[in-house]
Amino acid sequence: MNKTVVIGMSGGVDSSVAALLLKEQGYNVIGMFMKNWDETDAQGVCPAAQDFEDVARICDKISIPYYSVNFVKEYWDNVFTHFLEELKQGHTPNPDILCNREIKFKVLLDKALQMGAQFLATGHYCQNKLLDNNATLLKGKDPGKDQSYFLYAISQNALQQALFPIGAMHKKEVREIARKHGLHTAEKKDSTGICFIGKRDFKQFLVNYLPFQKGRFENVKGEIIGQHDGVAYYTIGQRKGLGIGGAGDAWYVVGKDTNRNVVIIDQGANHPALYASTLSATELHWLASEKPQTPFYCKAKIRYRQADQECCIEKIEGDRIEVSFSTPQRAITPRQSIVFYDQETCLGGALIQQSGPTYFEQGLSLTLD
Repeated sequence: MNKTVVIGMSGGVDSSVAALLLKEQGYNVIGMFMKNWDETDAQGVCPAAQDFEDVARICDKISIPYYSVNFVKEYWDNVFTHFLEELKQGHTPNPDILCNREIKFKVLLDKALQMGAQFLATGHYCQNKLLDNNATLLKGKDPGKDQSYFLYAISQNALQQALFPIGAMHKKEVREIARKHGLHTAEKKDSTGICFIGKRDFKQFLVNYLPFQKGRFENVKGEIIGQHDGVAYYTIGQRKGLGIGGAGDAWYVVGKDTNRNVVIIDQGANHPALYASTLSATELHWLASEKPQTPFYCKAKIRYRQADQECCIEKIEGDRIEVSFSTPQRAITPRQSIVFYDQETCLGGALIQQSGPTYFEQGLSLTLD
């Protein structure tokens, strides 16, 4: 084909098989490992050295060249500092989305183009389709692994130059191909946790970067229930880790008052304070060439792995939108992303600014199917 593609390789089975498939399709394939986190700060969960060794073994096995690039500064400046700033404000950010936009499909893509590649490939479970100079982002075939939610914010230009070789496959097929071709990553566990930082004790990790003040847990009536360790350690809907026992239903985080350094909790997984039917969001990024005319009916997710929810984009003003849902939504969380869909097509998304009034605030009873 005489087409060159750089593939971002993490040392996992997904990118390993993606590289293999591209090679079999006739591309000139170059493996690229990104070091985005300084291990002297991370204290060694999922060390980059081991991952790079896995990349090297895979590339040698399938006979493609490979390189390592250091984007530690770019990751710190464009992803991690934003992550910390959001936490300071009591938000629950999603660094994976920012990492895809700022690092994988910007910095790494630029590097690939500088090397003469026509495409950048990744092991994401999603698909894209190019028609009339406009790229469409589609869900991955495996509903349990679809990662389109994390890619809604990349540019149209980046999407046009992206390849997703395993997007039309199920995870079990990917592992089977790896086994068939003797790839040693066939049984390697999927990475988890913060993008490029890994899974670790969240509180212990953050204390190295942000000082947090202890404060009060209060219920929705304003009664003091206990003491929290810092607002950044809690997210809307959280049950575990509160350290609140006693009689009755389990306690859940239902809100935050960062100005008073208060985390609001109450009892019951379906407490009315956890539910709302509207939200506002900002930083709208629409992947299609034109923003929709309102009212616009479609489906959306307010978190990864949530089933698609029927909704209506009621208003668009600049990059700010207002959205209503057909059914009550639980734990709408500021600075998480709402991502919109039309069947299998990912239309775009935005960052949640705030939920509308909760059912508790409106004095409404809650009926769930």
